[in-house]
Amino acid sequence: MTAVPPFTVLHICMGNICRSPMAERLLPLAVAEAAGVAPDQAGTLVHSHSAGTGGWHEGEPMNPPAARQVRARGGDDAGFAARKVRGDHLDSADLVLCATGEQQSYLTHLRPDAAGRTFVLGHAGRLLPRVDPAALPPAAPTPEAVYHRGVALVAALDALRNGERPRDADELDDPYGGSERTFARIADQIERALRPLAATLLSRDGPDRPA
Repeated sequence: MTAVPPFTVLHICMGNICRSPMAERLLPLAVAEAAGVAPDQAGTLVHSHSAGTGGWHEGEPMNPPAARQVRARGGDDAGFAARKVRGDHLDSADLVLCATGEQQSYLTHLRPDAAGRTFVLGHAGRLLPRVDPAALPPAAPTPEAVYHRGVALVAALDALRNGERPRDADELDDPYGGSERTFARIADQIERALRPLAATLLSRDGPDRPA
């Protein structure tokens, strides 16, 4: 019997040194918390990686203030190297989370068949509370359960979106060259979207829903 791969999330920003690297390294922390496992075990459940729409910084490490935010939240920036997104990254992704609507449009033109799996991060986070976790496949901290639940979750988010465009407030501002406070604000915004996502993937009840 063929093993099911981890549910794969691809994070996208422009240069792949600030926003998408933070999301790449913060998602495993959220998964570990939701699953009750160590952060270094989260990758067996969810594969989190990232790329940029441009290749200007290819091979560079994470931008220092972005790396500081990751470390301050319990993550690890070691071994990161920026890269430009390729078609095979999109083909293998179960969920693509972009910093902006412009990046979402770029990717869906590059790979139209990925449109149903491609969202602006904040838009996906805004749609998530409207998903009924009980309507998804059963939750369990196993690669098979997370994969099947994740694929169904993405389909549910796409159905709820129903052609709705992301709002300006759904986008992540580019913090490059900004203050530590700016990077902290963006990291907070990323966590606010990724923690409920991880909770929905790993928990039968999902995150707390609006009253």
